[in-house]
Amino acid sequence: MIILPAIDMFDKKAVRLYKGDYKQMTVYSDNPVEIALDFKASGAEFIHLVDLEGAKDGTTPNIDIVEKIIKETGLKAEIGGGIRSKEVLERYLSIGVSRVILGTAAVNDREFLLWAVEKYGEKIAVGADIKDGFVAIKGWVEKSDISCFDFFSDMEKIGVKTVICTDISKDGAMQGTNRELYKELSEKFNIDIVASGGVSSIDDIKALCEMKLYGAIVGKAYYLKAIDLKKAIEIAR
Repeated sequence: MIILPAIDMFDKKAVRLYKGDYKQMTVYSDNPVEIALDFKASGAEFIHLVDLEGAKDGTTPNIDIVEKIIKETGLKAEIGGGIRSKEVLERYLSIGVSRVILGTAAVNDREFLLWAVEKYGEKIAVGADIKDGFVAIKGWVEKSDISCFDFFSDMEKIGVKTVICTDISKDGAMQGTNRELYKELSEKFNIDIVASGGVSSIDDIKALCEMKLYGAIVGKAYYLKAIDLKKAIEIAR
């Protein structure tokens, strides 16, 4: 299993939201590059980046920070947040992003998703943000009428290789991750699943490893020092 330490960006700062609520935002650093360098020093090879501003309006206000992180750390970066057009997708790939995550677009613009998967294959991942069993969109602000399992079934048929699955109710709450959901999804679908939201202890890491998940995202637990990143990476390997 791979560990993807996370940086959520807003106004060129590293921040975290509580359960996806923009009104409950904590700023952890004015220098996201410094955090990414610490990830690398802890043994990370991958990094998960989210542009929270982009998630709302489909723009790339933090792309210069993303490029700087890739250049200065050499980490394999995946990025999500507001990637709803070919131009934005290709702009991210052109600066060295390894994998682009489609969220809202994967739900609302099937033609775009099919084009992206056909053209870029494994460089395209999909973000499934789950709220009360349904897929949420537009920076978690809206809930769609597509169930989590129907969505995964669709993604498998389309040929999506990787899905980053977030249980919004667990995100930032530091109360553990939704192990039952990930176990069920991993047993039902032939997709590389990345667990996100509420990964808050070494026990969570061990449990997800035992399920043979593809990856786990460590966010708030890193910033609160609840998870020793170096230890988590060693266990996952």
